[in-house]
Amino acid sequence: MDIVYDFLCAVLGYLIGSVSVSILLSRYVFHNDVRTHGSGNAGAANVARVMGFGAGALTFLGDCAKGLLAMWLGRLIAGETGFCIAGIACLLGHCFPVFFHFKGGKAVSTGAAVALMLDWRLFLLAVAVFVLMAFVFRTASISSMSAAVAVGFAAPFFVHEPAFLILSTFAAVLIVVMHQANIRRLIHGTEPKFHFGHRQ
Repeated sequence: MDIVYDFLCAVLGYLIGSVSVSILLSRYVFHNDVRTHGSGNAGAANVARVMGFGAGALTFLGDCAKGLLAMWLGRLIAGETGFCIAGIACLLGHCFPVFFHFKGGKAVSTGAAVALMLDWRLFLLAVAVFVLMAFVFRTASISSMSAAVAVGFAAPFFVHEPAFLILSTFAAVLIVVMHQANIRRLIHGTEPKFHFGHRQ
């Protein structure tokens, strides 16, 4: 029966992750598709860049909330194993949403939920690193990847369960991998600086 519960956690996590807040917000509030503007990404940073800080903040909170919900349900269904399976599945759903042609975000906001659910200190670390890198470089991609890597390296100091370490490492690696286009632009010096706000 354990495998049935684990499978249920994976399915629920993926479907919850596939609910793209940015796409729904841009489609039904702004009557547009955020993926056709800015960086083309369905994430909070691009929403903030294209539609303003308020829309970006709402997207971040929504994507973070779906991660919290998925992992909470996973824990209810199958304990710590279900928690981690649902977290990984939610991250994948966010990046490759079945409801939106598998074109989603880069797992940063949902990754923040993972950090929070693992240990609140990891979440604070992620926020601190993000803010510091944003202040220094003014580039969302550098800030996001730096925060993810910091959480990945710091996780063993705060959590010790192997499944939790797998989840934190998976989230960090996924976020970096999803930023490969940004990495190429950084190498070529064409990555745009982050700025809030004019609607395009």
